[in-house]
Amino acid sequence: MTTSPFRSAVVPAAGLGTRFLPTTKTVPKELLPVVDTPGIELVAAEAAEAGAQQLLIVTAPGKEAIAAHFADSGELEQTLADRGKDALVAKVRRAHELIAVRTVTQAEPLGLGHAVGCAREAIGADEGCFAVLLPDDLVLPSGVLTRMAQVREEKGGSVLCAFDIPREEISAYGVFDVTDTGDADVKQVHGMVEKPAAADAPSTFAAAGRYLLDVAVFDALDRITPGAGGELQLTDAVALLISEGHPVHVVVHRGGRHDLGNPGSYVRAFVDFALADPDYGPELREWLTARLAN
Repeated sequence: MTTSPFRSAVVPAAGLGTRFLPTTKTVPKELLPVVDTPGIELVAAEAAEAGAQQLLIVTAPGKEAIAAHFADSGELEQTLADRGKDALVAKVRRAHELIAVRTVTQAEPLGLGHAVGCAREAIGADEGCFAVLLPDDLVLPSGVLTRMAQVREEKGGSVLCAFDIPREEISAYGVFDVTDTGDADVKQVHGMVEKPAAADAPSTFAAAGRYLLDVAVFDALDRITPGAGGELQLTDAVALLISEGHPVHVVVHRGGRHDLGNPGSYVRAFVDFALADPDYGPELREWLTARLAN
């Protein structure tokens, strides 16, 4: 078995979830269920599948429920086992057994770069790189992190995930300026443009919420200038590394994605996963077909 080149996966989860208010007054948006599994557990499973050994959740005061979801639930499991509900025991136990989880606190919402920087002390001194998974993004099917790790092994530096977006839709995304390599799905990155007009976009390759970052990014985060609202942007740190000759590549993922960060996209993710569920899918498909016919 090939050893994963990274041990730590950082999940920034300190946001307020304002688009899901009033629910997120008390329930972190990362715990909203996709059918019966919180989005952040799906992301944790993706990290573990790629070889991560610890999940570093960057959280905020008042969001302790996220860590609680991954804590031992032996008392509940025993109650369920006593009632003969073994399938539920396995579901409840899964989060705790997936991966070791630690939390680090981001006291103020000062941008994605700042959130990633909050995790630096929890990453081992011998670790050369680490993954970042944005919990709003479900990248389907899983496996892109494994491919990104392979590219890191071959080319060094940092590796990001990209989707090939129709040009007429590209202005909603951060877009990579790239050149080809010998692999059609691996591009070298020379820069990035946030939400360009379609005619001005340097490519059709848009950023997704998966990163495999060399630890040199921490030094870069210390040297970039905060932008609007005092926020530190991760893309600015990556751009600084590129300017200094640090290799950065993207892996173009040819699958799908769901954005759990807004209610409309969240509903689509829920329906998509429910349709694939053997217990709920057939009846839901039948109901949707009849509902749409009306």
